[in-house]
Amino acid sequence: MIKDNQRYFNRLHVVIDGCVIAFNYWMAWVLKFKTPILGAAKGGALPFAEYMELLILIVPLFLILYYGFSLYTPKRVQGRRLEFANIIKANTLGIMILILVLYMLKEIHIARSVLWIFYLLNCFFETLVRNLIRMTLKKMRKMGYNQKHILLVGYSRAAEQYIDRIIGNPEWGYTVRGILDDHVEAGTTYKGVKVLGRIANLMVILPENRLDEIAITLGLNEYHRLEKIVAMCEKSGVHTKFIPDYHNIIPTRPYTEDLIGLPVINIRYVPLTNTFNAMCKRIMDIVGSIVAIILFSPVMSIAAIGIKLTSPGPLIYKQTRVGLHNRSFEMYKFRSMEIQPAGEEKKAWTVRDDPRVTKIGKFMRKTSIDELPQLFNVLKGNMSLVGPRPERPFYVEKFREEIPRYMVKHQVRPGMTGWAQVNGYRGDTSIKKRIDYDLYYIENWSLGLDVKILLLTIFRGFVNKNAY
Repeated sequence: MIKDNQRYFNRLHVVIDGCVIAFNYWMAWVLKFKTPILGAAKGGALPFAEYMELLILIVPLFLILYYGFSLYTPKRVQGRRLEFANIIKANTLGIMILILVLYMLKEIHIARSVLWIFYLLNCFFETLVRNLIRMTLKKMRKMGYNQKHILLVGYSRAAEQYIDRIIGNPEWGYTVRGILDDHVEAGTTYKGVKVLGRIANLMVILPENRLDEIAITLGLNEYHRLEKIVAMCEKSGVHTKFIPDYHNIIPTRPYTEDLIGLPVINIRYVPLTNTFNAMCKRIMDIVGSIVAIILFSPVMSIAAIGIKLTSPGPLIYKQTRVGLHNRSFEMYKFRSMEIQPAGEEKKAWTVRDDPRVTKIGKFMRKTSIDELPQLFNVLKGNMSLVGPRPERPFYVEKFREEIPRYMVKHQVRPGMTGWAQVNGYRGDTSIKKRIDYDLYYIENWSLGLDVKILLLTIFRGFVNKNAY
């Protein structure tokens, strides 16, 4: 029921957002040209109608970005602070794209100040509208409107976790009337929710109580009774749902899909398996790598000259790494070591004060300049700007046996920087911790998270104290 309601609510939310975006853009024009607040001009280089034509681009662009930055996820999933951060990120990226498009079209008559006023208004009013919606939903549910009375069948970890979430989120509108279980004594309570009796009491409770939903929360050892309990619940006509008790078995974020009537539980949720998400990330990689290559071309040129002047050998060092779907590729780096016999560098990682590292190579490693040629890997599609760092085949084979879930990192493209790296796990640091951060990134990917990682890389990711 909540999922169905959420679908319709999201559609309404998109319409509301479209109206808010259009209103804010109109208000920005008014503040610029029709009020004395900002030292208003008498008019503008363009008439009002031509300014408003830009809404044909602005509204769809910002709605797509809001979707990409997870602003249409249920309120029960996204807190206020995360929502606000995503609003800022989506609007910042949107205004940058808008200014870039106008620059490429050589449109000089649209006042850029109008766009910046629109940006500020949009950040403020989108936050305000979403908080008003959140407060309205919470108030309505607390007043008793659209409340759903639930009975849980089975006392398990799943039951406790479900109750925890309901108590912590009163705006969902759920009231747990009690629990039925054959192995826990009647009268036992969990956070105010009582065990009412045995599961057989369903035959009495269902006709007498006005329940909206029944949640089957049986423990794993009780699943042999599932068919009979479902049949009893279905006979009553009460909406029934099943909350599986597999937290210990599947410690991730599983999701279900329908395969022509057959429900399939996917053990791990990977947002980048979605075609739209993958396309957005790839576009970001292409545009970002081109811009970065242009910006860093002077640095790369100086690095190339320094390498040539200080040691003989090629500028670029190619190393085989394992990437998406366990496929090997050649990763590019500026050469930072003396030329070695074939296969010698594969024996071990670089260590502190390694004599093989050149003087300029040591500086490049510390400042991550040696990694800049990987921008061409990103452009080719071997890598992404953001993702788990790729490793050599030898170490992949080693870690896959030693570290549980290590190979999951290869479900996405490897990156030049990643969530583990900006949290300090680079170079000679814990592989297990690195994998934990990589898995968090893989399961929680969003464009917003990518932007955050790139910004953190600028401020604390370039200089690497663990690089030798």
